[in-house]
Amino acid sequence: MAEQRLARITLPDSAPLPNPYAEADRAQAVADLLAGNSFVPVGLPPGPYSLHLEIRDGRLVFDIRDTAEATLRIIALALGPFRRLIKDYHMVVASHEQAVTEGSSEARIQAIDMGRRGLHNEGAELLSQRLDGRVTLDFETSRRLFTLVCALHQRI
Repeated sequence: MAEQRLARITLPDSAPLPNPYAEADRAQAVADLLAGNSFVPVGLPPGPYSLHLEIRDGRLVFDIRDTAEATLRIIALALGPFRRLIKDYHMVVASHEQAVTEGSSEARIQAIDMGRRGLHNEGAELLSQRLDGRVTLDFETSRRLFTLVCALHQRI
């Protein structure tokens, strides 16, 4: 349903991510989210919505707004439950990037990528659980939002 979706995503404009691969990953997640998502904040009027996503005071903040940029709801999630997954995800992404740069075998690159996807899926499940009862997401939307959470976490 077109009205139950994110139409805009805003991230902090602080320093760029540490490498072009991370920037491309973030940009792709935003583009994919805007191309198709299911984002239904419980108890809010139909969207579309604008999402301002940031880390503030050690919390992951979802500032859900209408298309006129008026805040409808702010959801703050503790980062603690995500820290291990984010750390592991960054390590696997770095390993993948190194393997590609060094020209490793296709089998090694695929094995690393499978591990990355597994962590990504686990992060998406955790994000969906933490937002349960507040925002209903489909799995792909949750995966892409987890990518943005990881990108935000690189900045702190």
